[in-house]
Amino acid sequence: MKYYIIAGEASGDLHGSNLIHSLKERDPSASMRCWGGDLMFQAGGELVKHYRDLAFMGFWEVAVNLKTILSNLRFCEKDILASRPDVLILIDYPGFNLRMAKFAKRNGIRVFYYISPQLWAWKSSRVKVIQHCVERMFVILPFEKDFYLKYNYTVDFVGHPLLDVISPGKEISARDHFLKQNDLLQKPIIALLPGSRKQEIRTMLKIMLEVVASFPSHQFVIAGAPSIDPSIYAPIIGQASIPVIYRQTYDLLSHAEAALVTSGTATLEAALVGAPEVVCYRGNPLSFWIARRIVHVPFISLVNLIMNREVVKELIQHMLTPENLIQELERLLDPGIREKMKNDFRELALNLGGSGASGRTASLMIQYLEDN
Repeated sequence: MKYYIIAGEASGDLHGSNLIHSLKERDPSASMRCWGGDLMFQAGGELVKHYRDLAFMGFWEVAVNLKTILSNLRFCEKDILASRPDVLILIDYPGFNLRMAKFAKRNGIRVFYYISPQLWAWKSSRVKVIQHCVERMFVILPFEKDFYLKYNYTVDFVGHPLLDVISPGKEISARDHFLKQNDLLQKPIIALLPGSRKQEIRTMLKIMLEVVASFPSHQFVIAGAPSIDPSIYAPIIGQASIPVIYRQTYDLLSHAEAALVTSGTATLEAALVGAPEVVCYRGNPLSFWIARRIVHVPFISLVNLIMNREVVKELIQHMLTPENLIQELERLLDPGIREKMKNDFRELALNLGGSGASGRTASLMIQYLEDN
């Protein structure tokens, strides 16, 4: 069968790559054409466009890049028609992908959606688009099934695909080996995860680095985003001796005493690895002002949303200051607080449905395609 898969950011690239692997295992003759990143390409997808050219976040940022976004949409529409896939598989990334869902429906192309847009947080009116245009929805958060049932739309809960990547059985490098391999000191580590997009890295990393001087007995290490060139980090770091390491984020988190993590999928990754964390976010003031008026959830981090209580501290917008970061980091370095948070993280993992999400999703997709 011919599959056309669209992911618009780093997390979608990760989950898309695992889905491609699982689909190919069950459908060896599968043809995969995709929008995504290096991981989807390495998994065997024919990469049409890289997500680094698609990742615009926030209302203001979308507005100023509207010409590029519209050009990408038109190009995608033409490419879908030219390739004529058996199914279009959309991975999160709602602003772009819901438009593609409508386009595919109009042109008689079947649509599956893997990893639901967070419609339960904002724009629940978009459920109508899902109902009309998406044949099957595969959700990864336990409460999403009940959310869609309120609209008489049945979805498949497949579990969270991060549990395929992060699990107790996954091998983590020994600490001494990790330190030696990356020329790190024999000091406790505080990990910095400033995001995967250039604009958020420039904002978040600058703030995070302001706490370094307050923790001289620790070493700070930045998890580099795979799609971001080192030249983006260098001017922000300046003369500070802060290493940036790539493609070792889970090892870094597993050896860190604490982590400062920009809001997004990374907050859940840190929790599943077991790294005590502070969730950080600061965006364009206008975008945040608009979001506050249309988003209807008590938390922004997936960890707290899934647990339905504050497990990790969220420092958002004006609350994200060096003083508050220092205070929260000092709390996390308390052994009792760190252990309580780790216990909460273990409960979180149990709530996410166990490993095997990518395989379950691929099996269901192929079943639905063969049934019709």
